[in-house]
Amino acid sequence: MPVDVAVDMEKIEEQFANLHIIRRSSEPKEPTYLLGIDTSKTVQAEKGNLVAVLCSNGSIRIYDKETLRVLREFSGYPGLNGVKFANSCDSVYSASTDGTVKCWDARLASEKPVQLFKGYPSNIFISFDVNSKDHVICAGTEKVDDDALLIFWDARSTSQDLSTRDPLGAYSETHSDDVTQVRFHPSNPNMVVSGSTDGLVNVFDISADNEEDALVATCNSVSSVSCIGWCGRDYKQIYCITHDEGFYWWNLNHLDTDEPITHLTIQDVREIAHMKECHLDYLLGGLYHEKMDKLFVIGGSNTGRIHLMSCSTVGLTHMTSLPGGHAATVRSFCWNMHDDSLLTGGEDAQLLLWKPGAVEKTFSKKDSMKVASSVQRRVRIHSHDSYRRRKKQ
Repeated sequence: MPVDVAVDMEKIEEQFANLHIIRRSSEPKEPTYLLGIDTSKTVQAEKGNLVAVLCSNGSIRIYDKETLRVLREFSGYPGLNGVKFANSCDSVYSASTDGTVKCWDARLASEKPVQLFKGYPSNIFISFDVNSKDHVICAGTEKVDDDALLIFWDARSTSQDLSTRDPLGAYSETHSDDVTQVRFHPSNPNMVVSGSTDGLVNVFDISADNEEDALVATCNSVSSVSCIGWCGRDYKQIYCITHDEGFYWWNLNHLDTDEPITHLTIQDVREIAHMKECHLDYLLGGLYHEKMDKLFVIGGSNTGRIHLMSCSTVGLTHMTSLPGGHAATVRSFCWNMHDDSLLTGGEDAQLLLWKPGAVEKTFSKKDSMKVASSVQRRVRIHSHDSYRRRKKQ
C-alpha cells in the first residue's frame, strides 16, 4: 500500500473512531422504527439544515439537525417508502403503496402534500428517487400480474404548484419482480440505476428514445436487492447489498474494455467479516467518501452497535465500531460529507447525531422500544433463516 494511501486510511479510521453522540432526539409520543433519513441540501441564513425521517407509523418527521427537535410532522400516510429532499429547495418526497409519490414543503406546517405524482392504475410504489436537477422523478413498483415497472414524471415547477402530475411514461421490460431500489447518478441527471428482487441491477441513460436503447448495463447479484448506490471517481461504479447480506461492486468504466466489470462479490458478508470484539448481524448500506475516493460499508449488530468496514477489491476490512448509541437494530443512516457528521435511526425510535471529536453528552442508553407487529409493512427484512441454512450445509 502506498504511503499516502495508508496515511489517508489512518485519517479516515481516526475520524470514524472519533465519532461521538452530540445529540439524541427526545422520546416520541408514539415509538416507531426510523426507516429512512435525509438532510436538506440547502442552508438558509440562521435556519440551518433540516432532517427528514421516515417513520414506520406512516409519517415523516422534520427535525432541526443541530438540536434534533421535531419541527413538524406529516402524518396519516400509511405505506410510505423512502424519504428524499430535493437538491435545490426544501421539498421532501416519499413514494407510497397507494400509487403516488407525494411532495411536501418541509418548511410549511400544512400536512397536505404540495404536489402529487400519480401512477397508473394498480401501481404500488416501493422505491423512488429524484434526479440531480430535480427535473425527473422515477419510482419502482411491486410486481402486479406480470408487470414490474419504473415510472417517470416531470417534476419541474410550474405555476400550478398544487397540481397533480401524470406519468411521462414507464420502463416495463427490464425487471421481472419488485423494483426495490432506484438511484439517480449524483451529478448526471440522465443516469439511473434500479435494483429488484429478481437480482438484477440495471443502469439506464434515460435520454435515449426507448427502454431498449436506454439500458446501458445489467449486473446480476443473484439475490434480492435491498440497497444500491453510486461510488468511485466521477461515480462510475455501483455497489449493491442484498437482503441476505451479500455485497457486490461493479465498475462501469470497464464496460467497453476487456477488464472484468466485477470488482468484488461476497455472497454473505456475515460469514467472512472479522469484527473486533463484536459480531455483524446485518448490512445497512454503503458510504462513498468523495474526498478520499474510498467506499465504506456500514453494518450493525442487533444490540445497536454500528460497524464501519472499508472496501477494496480484495474484500471488506473492519475499521471501527460505534457502541453506546442505539439499543436495538439500526435501520437508517445519513452521512454528511461537509461536516463529517453521521445521523442514525433505529428500532429503538431514537435519532442520533454523531460528530467527530465531540464531547459526549451524559446520555443513558434508552431501553429498546421495539414496535409491535402492527409495523408489518414494507420494511427491510434481514434473512436470518437463509444464513442459518447455509451454516448447516
